[in-house]
Amino acid sequence: MGWNASDIPDQSGRTAVVTGANSGIGYVTARELARRGARVVLACRSEERGTDAVDRLLFEVPGAAVELRLLDLADLKSVRAFAHGLDADRVDLLVNNAGVMALPYSTTADGFEMQFGVNHLGHFALTGLLLPRILPVPDARVVTVSSPGHALGQIDLGDLGGERHYRRWVAYGRSKSANLLFVHELARRLAVAGSPVTSAAAHPGYAATNLSAVGPELAGRRLVGLVMAAGNRLIAQSAAAGALPVLFAATAPGVHPDAFIGTRWQGWRGPPAPSFRMPWTLNDAAAKRLWEESERLTGVSYEGLD
Repeated sequence: MGWNASDIPDQSGRTAVVTGANSGIGYVTARELARRGARVVLACRSEERGTDAVDRLLFEVPGAAVELRLLDLADLKSVRAFAHGLDADRVDLLVNNAGVMALPYSTTADGFEMQFGVNHLGHFALTGLLLPRILPVPDARVVTVSSPGHALGQIDLGDLGGERHYRRWVAYGRSKSANLLFVHELARRLAVAGSPVTSAAAHPGYAATNLSAVGPELAGRRLVGLVMAAGNRLIAQSAAAGALPVLFAATAPGVHPDAFIGTRWQGWRGPPAPSFRMPWTLNDAAAKRLWEESERLTGVSYEGLD
């Protein structure tokens, strides 16, 4: 049968932050961590949807230690406000889950291309700002959610936002490649610093969430949206199944630094298993340059790992 949610070790006494926790993979991840005893902070952009998620979670897991804090990854002011206002002396687990996919060209509040800005830069800044509360925790983990779609686009350090020739799916692939390069470089820097904190990546395979509907909706591409919806119904696995690789990377014993956990069957579905990744996501020089550019663009430096 493979690893499932019942295999999650006891999380009592641990604090977890999950971005994009109001629905889909993020919600299931938050719910299962709470079910195993973690205090879970649901980091959500919408107060209304976040409040609904908290209510739903408490109905499913009565007595769970959960709370909502607003976080808009498309606005670095919001990222800083979230980090500074977080009422937690330690963060045992950070799950960088929130994301956008194949959007028409648009920019964040800080002027970055939206997919790169939300999927990579927002999480880069959040992780760096929370790092002082992560590093002292011996068994802490930072799990960043990428995608098999990273194969659609190799990062272009000369055109990070793809402004010159924007193509929505290539931009998505580049942002997911950036996620894996971030995980790779964070793992390297943690090792150099002698830190036991684990940086790992995961992907949910093809899971039925609302992520695939947003891009076509914003672009007014009704037919594409209908095809995506049909795929969710007929082909995709459930959000609960899609969350298992993320939960495995976050909690299973023996997850090694820079691991990429996906699904067993061709990256589409199935229980958690090591995932294929494109060679460019293991390029040390590209990872270092992306890190340096990310520090410059966000104004966030990683004290103790520089």
